[in-house]
Amino acid sequence: MRVVISYDISDNKRRTKIMKTLEGHGYRVQYSIFECDLTAKKLRELKKELRQYVKIQEMDSVRFYPLPVDAVKKISVLGNDMARTLGVVAIV
Repeated sequence: MRVVISYDISDNKRRTKIMKTLEGHGYRVQYSIFECDLTAKKLRELKKELRQYVKIQEMDSVRFYPLPVDAVKKISVLGNDMARTLGVVAIV
């Protein structure tokens, strides 16, 4: 399933760790937004991994938006498409 993941993290160090983690699972489409193709199991594992960096008392958040298959086909972009600029991500 395609999942759009956005984050708003106040601390630079934790924000960088979240960004690096997400880079291993998908591709960046905006500075704090990633698109990832994940199985349900991988999504659970990713949430567990990210949880350690999110500090609720500091108003941090990571949001997950699962997209239906037909919605993925309808994605359009005005302006620069960072996903295309960055190219294909190979997950090893």
